[in-house]
Amino acid sequence: MDKAFLRWLTKLIADGQEHRFYTCRAWLAVRDKVMDMDRHECQIHKARGRYKRADLVHHINHLKDAPELALSIWREEAGGKRQRNLISVCKDCHETECHPERLRKYKPKMQVTRERWD
Repeated sequence: MDKAFLRWLTKLIADGQEHRFYTCRAWLAVRDKVMDMDRHECQIHKARGRYKRADLVHHINHLKDAPELALSIWREEAGGKRQRNLISVCKDCHETECHPERLRKYKPKMQVTRERWD
């Protein structure tokens, strides 16, 4: 990723316009490559011995936290260990496993009141 692209992406993130990144040609090319690598299988389901078709590609290191890895399929951990940064997942796993905070955000809040029979 060149410096101009990183500056553009950083500005998108600062402006809350990340969706523009997910429609750019560079992302779509990397996304297709990851889906092909994973044979369009949800990697979370696969790790559990199940099969479900993947719908999208997830950043392990979130876009906002590591924009420099936005187009990187692999990342290096401490000690030089190579790990995946992008994986194919189904929509359900993306919300429940990858972003559970989104589910808590939209759960209806129930108010419990003491029942009275006066």
